[in-house]
Amino acid sequence: MLAYIIRRLLMLIPVLIGMSLITFSIVHLIPGNPAQTILGEQATPEAIAELEERLGLNEPYWVQYGLYVKGLLSGDLGTSLRTRTPIAEEIVPFLAATIELTFFAMAFAIIVGVNAGIISAWKQNSWFDYTSMLIALIGVSMPVFWLALMQQWIFAQELQWLPAFGRQNPRDPVETVTHLYLIDSLLSGRLDQFWTTIKHLILPGVALGTIPMAIIARMTRSSMLEVLRSDYIRTSRAKGVHQFFIIYGHALKNAMIPVLTVVGLQTGTLLGGAILTETIFSFPGMGWYMYEAISNRDYPVIQSGILVIALIFVLINLMVDLLYAWLDPRINFR
Repeated sequence: MLAYIIRRLLMLIPVLIGMSLITFSIVHLIPGNPAQTILGEQATPEAIAELEERLGLNEPYWVQYGLYVKGLLSGDLGTSLRTRTPIAEEIVPFLAATIELTFFAMAFAIIVGVNAGIISAWKQNSWFDYTSMLIALIGVSMPVFWLALMQQWIFAQELQWLPAFGRQNPRDPVETVTHLYLIDSLLSGRLDQFWTTIKHLILPGVALGTIPMAIIARMTRSSMLEVLRSDYIRTSRAKGVHQFFIIYGHALKNAMIPVLTVVGLQTGTLLGGAILTETIFSFPGMGWYMYEAISNRDYPVIQSGILVIALIFVLINLMVDLLYAWLDPRINFR
């Protein structure tokens, strides 16, 4: 297992180099003078020269790339052109908000999707099987923006059960330590703020997690049906083992390998694709942060935001690969 982990970590090196090259090249792929493009047509020659000097655009390409990598290794992601704030400091609360929202959405997707898939396979061709797969089909076909707007209309405007916007109560802000409000509210002993944070996560989390939930449910059902037809499952049934222990004690572990692939891909997709959901719910996460950067042509922020999201995506895939090896030790020898 240790050799497998080391081998997988070494494989990350070329991936990280490729990611840094792509994100670094973003500014250089802009047609014309990047400084002119960033500052706009009304920029003065002095302002353009100052920005070129600050971004190191007068240096050769590989020298610029070396300085960029050196800055990354020291934790320097550059400075926002709009706010004049170091991006490494500015990005933390937005990244924490997106991580919290993504994991809430994936927790919803995994809990509902896996259990729906298991029960559908267990009760194949029953009313529950047909109903859950119909809901999964509707869920995977439903546009996220339409579902988000319907949620706001029904649960926020008509029923007034849940807040429609934001991440916390602006009149009683959470005292931030980690910028993960669920953790910060527990650290400060404020269970009322913990519940308020949960309420702000429910609508965007369900909107974001509905499509992954539907995909996970269908994948779990398919994988479980295949495992339940295996010889060792038939042997367990012949021995009189209770159906509950057959499913959760023997079949589920083997059926989870293809489901883990879906979970890993969907988590990475949610981290990078939450722009629409965060914009509809005015949720101050990475999607909202990137939207503001794109609107203001803040290229260093766009560059760093893409790099951070790509890095998290790579780390999630690494975790999924390590879970493969844990679920099926034969993977160590491949």
